Amino acid sequence: MATGEHNTLATAQDADPADLPEGAVITSSGRVSAAENFSDETDAVDQPFTPVQLARLDEALTLASRDTGLNFAIYLGDLGDDPEKRSSELHDSLDDPAEAVLVAVSPGQRVVEVVTGTEAHTRLPDRGAKLAVMSMVASFKESDLLGGLLSGLRMLADQAGGRRRSS
Repeated sequence: MATGEHNTLATAQDADPADLPEGAVITSSGRVSAAENFSDETDAVDQPFTPVQLARLDEALTLASRDTGLNFAIYLGDLGDDPEKRSSELHDSLDDPAEAVLVAVSPGQRVVEVVTGTEAHTRLPDRGAKLAVMSMVASFKESDLLGGLLSGLRMLADQAGGRRRSS
């Protein structure tokens, strides 16, 4: 799962790229970003994104989260026999699920789920999420997984609007 939150590995000033774990990069903004594997059985050949693509995805997640004040996350992998239930479980495991938006994609199952928390749903109604899913699916059909995720995140963030200001 990738999220737009700051990583606790190290700051860019402290990090030597050669010492970063597999799946970690220093982004153009100077943050250390890392993808987390939930399975020990994956080979590097099976990874869907290059380090540069992971950095782009992390930057898009960070910008969407920062601009809207919502916590955006992406899950890419098998969603099991009940994709809707599994997506909800993954969403509920996020920090502050009420303000979280999860985009769960299972390419092998041809499933895309967008799950919003109670607070996030007030700013991102079903219609907006459906439009983003349709855009992602169109890119996925053209074998553009990264492009679909990036455009979907942009659309979801645009639909949610800017960060709410406290009075």
